[in-house]
Amino acid sequence: MGDTATILHLTLALCAFGWLVGCAEDPLPPSVEAFMEDPILLDATMVRCVANRNAINTEPECVNAREAVERLAAAEEKARRAELEAESARKREALRRSREVADEARRLVEEAERRRREAELLGFDPAAGDPADPAYAELEAVDVPGGNAPAALTEEAPQSTPETGTEHLAGGEK
Repeated sequence: MGDTATILHLTLALCAFGWLVGCAEDPLPPSVEAFMEDPILLDATMVRCVANRNAINTEPECVNAREAVERLAAAEEKARRAELEAESARKREALRRSREVADEARRLVEEAERRRREAELLGFDPAAGDPADPAYAELEAVDVPGGNAPAALTEEAPQSTPETGTEHLAGGEK
């Protein structure tokens, strides 16, 4: 009888175990973070959920997958905006630098024009310049965009002669 009792106990234990397994709760669906870390699982779940339109709003697995898709899209948008902001900052800096260079060139041209006028007033030949003057060397080193020298530096300016007081062009024309 010992074998029959053992078989009976074993059968009852298996039935109880089967009943417990059958009544156990369903396993928890993957979390949003699990979906975000596993794109293959996310894609497969979204395909299944989209195929069954009712499940996408009711099944916890579909809800978590949809939330993961939304979070991933938000993260991509944030990264794209950060990249655009960085590009804008680089462009603003380049524009600021080009304006500084243009302002410096303008300042040097104005300084050269001021020196030319001073030389005229003092009776010096402004076309000859003063090579010993450091500003003269700066003026020669100015790189004007477009490759042309400023008009104020290339035009012949009217000059008056001390003897006659009449104006004539620096080239000797009247």
